Amino acid sequence: MKKVIAGFATACLITLTAIPFASAAPLSIKVAYENNPGEPLDQVMHYWADLLKTQSHDEIELELYPSSRLGSKKDVTEQAMMGMNVITITDVGFLTDFDPDLGILFGPYLTDNQEQLFKIYQSDWFKQKDQALREKGIHIVMSNYLYGVRQILAKKPIRTPADLQGLKIRVPNNPMQVSAIQAMGATPTPMPLGEVYPALTQGVIDGVENPVSVLYGQKLHEQAKYLSMVNYLTNTSLFVGGEAFFSTLSAEQQKLIHDTAYQAGLHSQTITSEADQLMVEKMKQEGVEVIYPDTVPFKQASAVVYTQYPQWTLGLYDRIQKELAE
Repeated sequence: MKKVIAGFATACLITLTAIPFASAAPLSIKVAYENNPGEPLDQVMHYWADLLKTQSHDEIELELYPSSRLGSKKDVTEQAMMGMNVITITDVGFLTDFDPDLGILFGPYLTDNQEQLFKIYQSDWFKQKDQALREKGIHIVMSNYLYGVRQILAKKPIRTPADLQGLKIRVPNNPMQVSAIQAMGATPTPMPLGEVYPALTQGVIDGVENPVSVLYGQKLHEQAKYLSMVNYLTNTSLFVGGEAFFSTLSAEQQKLIHDTAYQAGLHSQTITSEADQLMVEKMKQEGVEVIYPDTVPFKQASAVVYTQYPQWTLGLYDRIQKELAE
């Protein structure tokens, strides 16, 4: 009997050695954003998900939640800071509660040179900001996403800042864009992107600002037929998660996520500009009048924004302009 038991035990040991243990379930991270399926941002997210899945050998997967399915940007950011496995798109304008200086990167007409703007996100100045955000619970995952150049779509033509007088223009709920639209003469009306279409339909707002590909993807041109190419903001975006969650990941996992995020960001810079040009033509075909105003008066009107933030570090505007010129 002892020999039988010993033989059985040996056979079990050989079997366990020959057959590897089942691998753990893949690490899953939810990615939340307001944009609809098919928009350039959604395409980039699928690109990132595929890239990360391949490079991690199926060990890390991104679950995509478009169309605000996980809630508003603010709600999802709070979920991330509580330690949930979620990433969401945001902008530096939304992070001013954590560091007021970051708002300057979302200032109107800061620069028309996208390459120089993205270099700031690789600078020592921004790396210090990144570390400070981590200490406050925010983990930047991607910092080189090109959301697009923001324009104004309205129910009446806008050729000068005077045309904005009395108009209610939807903006995201961040201080810099509220200040910029107000300085140009309109009444800024913050609301989530998902509420804009019915707001236009019901006359709650008169127009909306956003990159062309987003305006088209949300079908907002069905309710507003004048697109004014004011080019007031080159919108770089961030994807952020919570430090509470990312601190639980290994260094290798974090590196894979960050590296593939950067590659996805580079991809966004290619397809977003192309998509904006394509969507302008589609809007024209669908009855939208596209206006190319002189942007100098808009730039002059909005310059006052840079004097409205006494909480910024002294000399911040000059420092950023120096960074942009290098």
